[in-house]
Amino acid sequence: MKIIKCNNCEAKAQVVRADYDFKDSGLPVVLEGIELVKCRTCGNADPIIPKLSKVIRMIALAVIRKPYRLTGAEVRFLRKFLHMNGVDFAALLKVDKTTLSKWENDVIEIGEQTDRLIRTITIGLGEGLQGELKDTIGLFTQISEEIRPAKIRLDTKTMSYQYAA
Repeated sequence: MKIIKCNNCEAKAQVVRADYDFKDSGLPVVLEGIELVKCRTCGNADPIIPKLSKVIRMIALAVIRKPYRLTGAEVRFLRKFLHMNGVDFAALLKVDKTTLSKWENDVIEIGEQTDRLIRTITIGLGEGLQGELKDTIGLFTQISEEIRPAKIRLDTKTMSYQYAA
């Protein structure tokens, strides 16, 4: 068991393996079995996320391939994954920036065609995703009209994901 300093209070902390609720993604994502720096003094737990860019890419792929329409938080995640601001992403989609903002904040629903366009743009422009285009588009016929967030469990060792209930 490794002992290091806590980033929060600088007391001695342990490095342990555990599942981690990756709230910084803005989505319901659990990273399975990663190392955490856990402090018994202040209760802080900091993740040690291996291959962070690959983890983010797999989350994006899981969102794109989910069998339900996109939520606002998922659109925001995909936009940020593409390193685009709201103005530029809205222009790419040929919508007003306020429409994009309303989608991202779940004020109005994203239409089915726009949903698929966002997924396709993300696959096409997302770093390392272009090879997934054909298989992913093949899944479009299975997308339900229902809007439901994807609850993703990502195994960071195998870089595989599954949808949690």
